[in-house]
Amino acid sequence: MSTPNQSIHPQLLSDCHVLGRLDSGTLLLSRNSLLHWFILVPETNCNDLLDLPAATLHQVMADCRALSQFVKQQLHYPKVNFAGLGNQVPQMHLHLLGRREGDACWPQPVWGNLPPGKDWEDEELLELRDSLKADCGLR
Repeated sequence: MSTPNQSIHPQLLSDCHVLGRLDSGTLLLSRNSLLHWFILVPETNCNDLLDLPAATLHQVMADCRALSQFVKQQLHYPKVNFAGLGNQVPQMHLHLLGRREGDACWPQPVWGNLPPGKDWEDEELLELRDSLKADCGLR
């Protein structure tokens, strides 16, 4: 497991696995394995995505785009939901998750509708990290 260079909000650490680092920040994965629900925590003191300096915003969006392509091409989700809410956790974090017809809460949004699911197996996490290293530059 990669150690982040930044402090991650305790609620995010409780809800997620730390996968490693991308150029713009730390990549997390929700513990609920019903969906591939990634969370990117950019290294910034800004609270809102649109407040980022242009160069930082560009890098964050480049990482999100690479992750979106990974979710579609490698994990075979036809749709990717993307959001930056921050209503319960003030630290900027961006949700990026694969959706497909018939998933655990389709067609409803995941927030408030995703039922509890089992945690990821260690082997699944290792395979996912390896794939993300090869496709997205995870380190």
